[in-house]
Amino acid sequence: MRIAVVTDSGSGINPVDIHDENLFVIAMSFMINGKEYYENFNITNEEFYNHMKEKDVKLSTSQPSLYRVMEVWNDVLKKYDAIIHIPLSSGLSAACHQAITLAKNEYEGRVFVIDNARISATQRASVDDALKMIKEGYTPQQISDFLHETKLDSSIYIAVDTLTFLKKGGRVTPQAAALGNLLRIKPILQIQGGKLDAYKKVMSSALARKALVDAIEDDLNGRFKEYYDKKEMALAIAHTNYLDGANMLKEALSKRFPDLEIKYVDSLSCLIACHTGEKALGAGCFRIYRH
Repeated sequence: MRIAVVTDSGSGINPVDIHDENLFVIAMSFMINGKEYYENFNITNEEFYNHMKEKDVKLSTSQPSLYRVMEVWNDVLKKYDAIIHIPLSSGLSAACHQAITLAKNEYEGRVFVIDNARISATQRASVDDALKMIKEGYTPQQISDFLHETKLDSSIYIAVDTLTFLKKGGRVTPQAAALGNLLRIKPILQIQGGKLDAYKKVMSSALARKALVDAIEDDLNGRFKEYYDKKEMALAIAHTNYLDGANMLKEALSKRFPDLEIKYVDSLSCLIACHTGEKALGAGCFRIYRH
């Protein structure tokens, strides 16, 4: 049985870096000053962040159209018997529930949509798990069951350098954003179960990095201890045009957790960067498939 994995660019996977013939990535779109762009196709990261520096830049995001999703599925199913579709968390995008409905009504038994509450590097980890399980001979239903079983076994913490873009997205009030930027407050956000919430606030980049590492440690020694002890956890780092900060965070995480693999040091997708702004820095831990 031939099984493919389809995901979206919210996973941070760049189509040019795909090295597995069973993997397909749907580019998600966003708007800059009223013009539509598709990540990794008609705009580069450098161009995107140059736009972000514009004083009155207007950014917005959207989900992939169901027509585009159907196009990809239909094309893939010409060569494959089944698809594992791993979209952005339903807590952050309506596209997931729409894909679930579409699969149930039109692709029953051929497309398995995974709502496993992940985004960015943790979503990418689910993709890698699915590809690994395909190679080991698991059925689509078995892969789907595992990815849903582990859906809440991940955490992401993101330190945001500016409140400006959270204000534009309606996450904070203009007054709070102005005061926060004036005081150089760096909010740390968390994603638990697919929803974005406030975690804490710090006053410097160094304190932000420490808070990220401390938060991961609390999770590994708390709710994920069982999987941590069984060596079923891994780490990841993601950033928005902030490789220096990502490397410093990698050093701190490696020192605190020398026994854990840091699977990815990725750029956050432009889709996510529309909301976080430049120089956001994220750390994640997640349960992974072990044979």
